[in-house]
Amino acid sequence: MLSIAVCDDEVIECCNMAKRIKEILEEMKIPCIIRQFRSGGGLLQALESFDVVFLDIIMQDLDGMKTAQILRERASDKILIFVSSSREYVFEAYDVEAFQYLLKPVEGRKLKSVLQKIVLKTESRSQEFIIVSRERQKKKLFLDDIYYFEIKGRIVDAHGPEGIFAYYGQIGELENKLRDKGFFRCHKSYLVNLKYAEGYNRQEVILENGEKIVIAKRRYDKFAQEVLRVMRKNGGIL
Repeated sequence: MLSIAVCDDEVIECCNMAKRIKEILEEMKIPCIIRQFRSGGGLLQALESFDVVFLDIIMQDLDGMKTAQILRERASDKILIFVSSSREYVFEAYDVEAFQYLLKPVEGRKLKSVLQKIVLKTESRSQEFIIVSRERQKKKLFLDDIYYFEIKGRIVDAHGPEGIFAYYGQIGELENKLRDKGFFRCHKSYLVNLKYAEGYNRQEVILENGEKIVIAKRRYDKFAQEVLRVMRKNGGIL
C-alpha cells in the first residue's frame, strides 16, 4: 500500500490533487492512503512515514523547498514530487533529488505517467513491514528502513534514517516476528538489521551509519555465522 502526503496551503488545490491521485491509483488497482497538509510544518510534525510526498513550493511560513530539504535529511529514499505554478525552482529541485517537477495546472496524462513510475519504483523495494502502535495511532515500519531495535524497559526504539520511533513493545516478541528476516539479537537490548552491518569484532558490530552496537560474549559465535550468511545472500564475496 502506498502512503502519500499532499502538501499545499491552497485548500482547493490540495483537495483536488489528492482526489486526482486517488482516482488514478484506484484505476490502477493500487491501494493507497493519502493525507493532506496545509503547511510544511504540519507535514514535518506528522507521525507517519510517507512513501511519496507531493509538495507545493510557494507556501506561507515554511516553503516547499525548505520542507523538502528537511525531509531529505530525515529520509534519503523518500520520493519527492514538486508541484508549482513557476519554473523558477527547477534547478533547486535537483539539490534535494526530486523525483519529478510538475507545473500547475497538472495535466491528467502527466500525473498518471508519474504515478505509474512511482508504483514501479516502490514495488522494487522490499515491502515487508510490521505495524506498531503509539498514542492510539498505527504506524507501518518497513524492515528495510530499520537499522536496529533497542529496548528500554517497556519501550522499543526503532532506529532508522528518519531518526527514532518509540513505541510500547517487547523485544522477545519482536525477535520471534523477525526470525529469518535478517535481524539478529546480538545483545539482550539490541536487535540489529544485519543488512546494515559494515564490520564487527568480538565486542561490537559497526553499522553503515557509523553507530556501534555491543555484542554479548555468549552471542558472538552465532552472530558471526548469521552476519556472514546475510553478506553472502546479499552478494558478498567471502
